[in-house]
Amino acid sequence: MSQIELYTTEQCPYCVRAKMLLQNKGVVWEEIRVDQDPAQLQTMLQRSQRRTVPQIFINDKAIGGYDELAALNRSGELDSLLELTG
Repeated sequence: MSQIELYTTEQCPYCVRAKMLLQNKGVVWEEIRVDQDPAQLQTMLQRSQRRTVPQIFINDKAIGGYDELAALNRSGELDSLLELTG
């Protein structure tokens, strides 16, 4: 199974949507709250070169935010990235 990391904050509706999409896929992920740990915010900035949340990584590959995750889902590519078999 793929390793999934989500950089999030508590008050982010797009973070909630990303987690709901992944939950519907039946996968587990590591949630990294950047609003609780400034060091993790710096790590997110270095890894993604983006300041917005969520920032999503699958197997250490930067996916982007919720919009990119949803686009991958619509195109059918997300299941492959998540190593899901249909």
